[in-house]
Amino acid sequence: MSVAPAAYADVVARIARAAQAAGRDPAAVTLVAVSKQQPWEAIQPVLDAGQRVFGENRVQEAMGRWAERRAGLELRLIGPLQTNKAREAVAFFDAIESVDREKLARVLADEIQKQGRSPRLYVQVNTGEEDQKAGVIPPEADAFIVACRDTYGLTVEGLMCIPPEAEPPGPHFALLARIAARNGVAKLSMGMSGDFETAVRFGATSVRVGSAVFGARSR
Repeated sequence: MSVAPAAYADVVARIARAAQAAGRDPAAVTLVAVSKQQPWEAIQPVLDAGQRVFGENRVQEAMGRWAERRAGLELRLIGPLQTNKAREAVAFFDAIESVDREKLARVLADEIQKQGRSPRLYVQVNTGEEDQKAGVIPPEADAFIVACRDTYGLTVEGLMCIPPEAEPPGPHFALLARIAARNGVAKLSMGMSGDFETAVRFGATSVRVGSAVFGARSR
């Protein structure tokens, strides 16, 4: 195994310290390395260092990057999913973290039935109720989780959120944790490069870290 790039090693160490400070097992927190828009020369050293879980925003981009490198990896779709991409997403990803509306839930249920393949599903909650952001708003989250389970027969593994940039993230992470607890949802995908340590403190089971691992994305 190669020597880990310094930025990647630092993120791994910071996750471990945050977990230990919160009285949690560091192994209970999965680092999702957000590889979207990153050049392969930035991804390869992180892959060589042992990272096996990667997050992507777009179905086609992810397929182009990973289709020939798929073995032994876990790939998560963390960006908004259009219903016309659901077939490919179900076939390609191990987890879809952006289930946010009933139309999508219905299409995913149909594709899972057709393909006999069931990626793990996360409901995205728009904790800040921001108009420009995907996700079900908190007052509607409980009913949507019930609909996913009871109406569409989906298994909801976790919840995901992206707090507003201008607000402290802690209250949003706490809100997501409360919604998960009252609905019996075990996993919490929350925290990015600027706030993943806070997310670990509030119970994140996975953190989605891009720029702190790879550097700023190319535009």
